[in-house]
Formats: sequence, structure tokens, C-alpha cells
Amino acid sequence: MRKLILALGGATALAAPVVHADVIGLGANVSYWDSDLSGDVRNGGDAVDVDNDLDLSSDSNANLSAYIEHPVPLLPNVRLNYTKIEQDGRGEVSLAGFDGVQGEVDSSLELTQLDLTLYYEVLDNWVNLDLGITARDLDGELTVQEVLGTAVSQTEVDAVIPMGYLAARFDLPFTGVSVGGEANVISFDGDSVYDYNAYGQFEVALLQLRAGYRQIAIDYEDGDDELDIDLGGPFVSAGVRF
Repeated sequence: MRKLILALGGATALAAPVVHADVIGLGANVSYWDSDLSGDVRNGGDAVDVDNDLDLSSDSNANLSAYIEHPVPLLPNVRLNYTKIEQDGRGEVSLAGFDGVQGEVDSSLELTQLDLTLYYEVLDNWVNLDLGITARDLDGELTVQEVLGTAVSQTEVDAVIPMGYLAARFDLPFTGVSVGGEANVISFDGDSVYDYNAYGQFEVALLQLRAGYRQIAIDYEDGDDELDIDLGGPFVSAGVRF
């Protein structure tokens, strides 16, 4: 992991002197993400399918982000991003059981991500390209409880993960229309996290409106607990830029 952090840091350092903003820029947006969930969760060797067994479905997925860009050479720009995912469902666990739980069950998955991203603008005209590194605080908990019994299972993942960051946008001059995408990725020692989106954007005055598709894939092990899940679906967002 340390080698990966050093490599990402070296890449962003090389990009640092290429482009920097002429003035301080601020921006923020809020988005709603309608995601579907699939995959497996393991606890102490027992596995359960979050879609077929637990029948988890989206309750609310919120995303907030803010950034500041500045004209100071060498210092990176800063972006904060917060994502909260809540999934609930009632399903049935087979007779083999899952961590001592079986039969009809109520389940809930709560997953939060807080990202701190340091990045540089490599290109800044009608083609925009940002490169950087992200520190992601990943906190997840799956609770499975028997409807007619007392058994309860809790599977937790809590970690701070370094990730590579890339964002690209292509502007259609004089129209306010653009298309783009963002990605945070890491793969190391059998664990991986991929988080990417693609969007179309319309900008008028200070307002930015986006619509697109976002996908998150998490394959992460924390002791006896393991998440191997995918979330994907469309999103819409509104933001301001100063």
C-alpha cells in the first residue's frame, strides 16, 4: 500500500506545475443517486447474497461535495465528497444459516464514504483534466435479524483507503453543455474499490445541472468480515460555482 501511495504522490507532483487557477474558485453540489445493490457479504466464513437472500433495496442515497481551487503554485486543490447509502429489505436466509441467523429476516445496510481529495489541474480549457489522490474513510455495517427469532448478525467494515483520482470534462464552447467523468480507484493485495461516474452537464450563470450514471464496486476484507458488493444506477445533481 505504501508503494502505491508514493507512486500516486509522485504522479501528482509531476502534474503540479502544469496548470493552476488565476483566482480562487469555489463550488458545491448535492445529488440524488438511485442505485441497485448486488453481491455477497461474508461474516466468519458464512456468506449471504444481499439481493437474492436479503432482498435489499434502495432507501435513500445522498451525495454532497465541495471544492476549492486556488492560484498558489505547487499546492494542490482540495475536494471533499460525502456519500451515504441506506438499503433495507426483508428476505429469507436458507437453512444453512448466516452467522447463526436463518429463516425470514429483516436486514439493513448503511454505508458511508468521506473523501478528501488533493488534485492538480493538468488541463484547463475546453478540455479539462484533473489528477490527484484521495483518502477515503469507508464505514459500512450490515445488520441481519430474524423476524420470528432473536438471533442478530452484524458485519462491519471500517477503514481509510488511499485511492487514485481522475476527472475529465469536455466543454462545447459557448453552449454551457459538457460531458465528463470522474473516477476513484485502488486495487491492492486482493482488495479493490472502484468508484466512477459519467455525466452530461448544463451550466447557466452560477448554476450547474448534471445527470449521469454512477457505479461503485467494493471488494474489501476486514478480519472475518468481507464486503463484495456493487452499486450502480442513475443520478441527478445541482450545484453552484463561484
